[in-house]
Amino acid sequence: MKNSTLFSLLIFIIFIGCKSQITQVKQENSRNIPIKEHTIQAVLWQQNAAEYRALTYQAYNLARIQLDNILIKNEFKKPIAIVTDIDETLLDNSPYAGKQVELDEDYSTIRWTEWVKKEQAKSIPGALSFFNYAKSKNVTIFYISNRSSKQTKETIKNLKVKGFPFADKAHVILKNIDNQKETRRNRVRKTHEIVLFLGDNLTDFSSVFENQSTFQRNKSVDSLKTFFGRKFIIFPNPTYGDWETKGILENKFNWTNSQKDSIRRKKIISY
Repeated sequence: MKNSTLFSLLIFIIFIGCKSQITQVKQENSRNIPIKEHTIQAVLWQQNAAEYRALTYQAYNLARIQLDNILIKNEFKKPIAIVTDIDETLLDNSPYAGKQVELDEDYSTIRWTEWVKKEQAKSIPGALSFFNYAKSKNVTIFYISNRSSKQTKETIKNLKVKGFPFADKAHVILKNIDNQKETRRNRVRKTHEIVLFLGDNLTDFSSVFENQSTFQRNKSVDSLKTFFGRKFIIFPNPTYGDWETKGILENKFNWTNSQKDSIRRKKIISY
């Protein structure tokens, strides 16, 4: 009886030990998931895929066709303007994403500011040609971006170096506190008729897309499908955006890295 009890106790201790080791391994594996592992393929695609260049050329070619159609009619009482986003719409910030992968770190204001101050973002294929064409047709360009207004100087210099028109404080309208762009778009509407919107994020086009779930974002796109390719010109950005933060990650910013990884995997559709 005594031996049986000792044997049972030994088995129990071994079981607890194994369970503890398994839990420890799981925790270690959780901690060792690289923070930006999930973006590597997206960054590689943006920096290397000819298909990415083809898509940006396609978007700008379409924007030019639509602009020409608008100019032929030109029934507006106000001067015509185009409102465009900056990042991943006309400036390529993939080197910043590459630095995140290299250092295995998430977004930080310090690192992003470091990148912006370099004023080295290259223009996206097709961008410079289109915006200078628009200027030649007496169309005003307004750059509405959620870069911090503290980065206005560096942003303007980067745009000027790359040759973009209207790169000045009157036309480069960055964020103060509010992330929503509608207020800034309405400021432009007071003096101009906005005929085209360009961006890589749905909120670059309308406040309808603000703070929505993945389901609602898709539903809203369906309801506005006739605007895309006509008044809304959208650019590919698989690396970051509201589609992830407000969609996949449900507009919550306190997930652990392990939780984010789990959420991404759960939302993959398989068969």
